[in-house]
Amino acid sequence: AMAGGLEPHLEALRRELPGPAVLSVLVALIAVAITFLIWRFVQGRRSSRKAVLLLGLCDAGKTLLFARLLSGRYRDTQTSITDSSAVYRVSQDKSTSVTLIDLPGHESLRLQFLERFKAAARAIVFVVDSVAFQREVKDVAEFLYQVLVDSTVLRNAPALLIACNKQDVTMAKSAKLIQQQLEKELNTLRVTRSAAPTSLDGSATGGPAQLGRKGKDFDFSQLPMKVEFVECSARGSKGEEGEADLEGLQKWLVKVA
Repeated sequence: AMAGGLEPHLEALRRELPGPAVLSVLVALIAVAITFLIWRFVQGRRSSRKAVLLLGLCDAGKTLLFARLLSGRYRDTQTSITDSSAVYRVSQDKSTSVTLIDLPGHESLRLQFLERFKAAARAIVFVVDSVAFQREVKDVAEFLYQVLVDSTVLRNAPALLIACNKQDVTMAKSAKLIQQQLEKELNTLRVTRSAAPTSLDGSATGGPAQLGRKGKDFDFSQLPMKVEFVECSARGSKGEEGEADLEGLQKWLVKVA
């Protein structure tokens, strides 16, 4: 009797509920809405990061490159002990800009300054001295390794450009050779690092950060960020009186802005 009394109410509820086809459409619409909200959140976080960091060892040519991008003019530089920043317009109509930040390359300062600016990095330009590269390759790889295993850099995955500077000098190594040697050195570093590293903010990462794919030799395509190489010369082939050769770098800045 009780079941019979509930039956009219159950039948009314069934009539009000949407059919299977309508339910499928509703589920699909909800999934699309959630995907769109996640995309907007990610895009919002990315658009809030407007800095392009210039990193590298001392004397790699970061500061001259910084000056050339901003003014086009040559200037004498010295080893930086603090950061320098300026707005850089990436297009002729000046509608798009990024903030270039030149960070010190001295061993005692570089991680300290990277810690300060890494969360704001939309992109990173890692400047390499193509002339001194063969004798500095281990130091270059060490610094680059510290950048690549940092938790904030891994999470944000800013675009990365390896700028092979000083190509105006006859003895400069090519971008292809520099890429091959860096991949080899980074592969060695990840194998030999047995102790669990800490991130740049000093917090434990819970174990060694896995650089690349486990069981495979390292190459840059395995990283979460897009990595490109360009050859450039902040000094230029005609020295102080000539123009810098930064076309590849400038095109890359347009892409990442």
